[in-house]
Amino acid sequence: MSVHELRRKSGDASEKITINLGVVDLGQIDLLVQEGFYSNRTDLIRTAIRNQLATHAEVVRETVTRKAFVLGLEHYSRADLEALQAAREMLQIQVLGMASIADDVTPELARATIESVVVLGALHASKAVKAALADRIH
Repeated sequence: MSVHELRRKSGDASEKITINLGVVDLGQIDLLVQEGFYSNRTDLIRTAIRNQLATHAEVVRETVTRKAFVLGLEHYSRADLEALQAAREMLQIQVLGMASIADDVTPELARATIESVVVLGALHASKAVKAALADRIH
């Protein structure tokens, strides 16, 4: 398969997650917020996550390279997929971050052009496209 440079979406993207914490941990977080170490619970949690990611940054870099992941945001438009279809090529999506498939991509076009999907982070696509690719999403 040949490599295609696809347009990247600009801007910051985030996902909302839900976590369960024990009441003692939550109480300690609230204490640190109350004492002014953090502006709110989210600030502490984001800081903790960023510190852990910084601690393991080298492992992340090595794995991204070894597994040939695209790091960041990757957007696949209908035109991108139609070009692949015309060239009779299949796409292997491997993204650490966010991969998005345009809303105007049909399930048929997605199945005809996307061989596999591995996304560590978030995959944004229509319900119909996700359903069409369900057996190819790992």
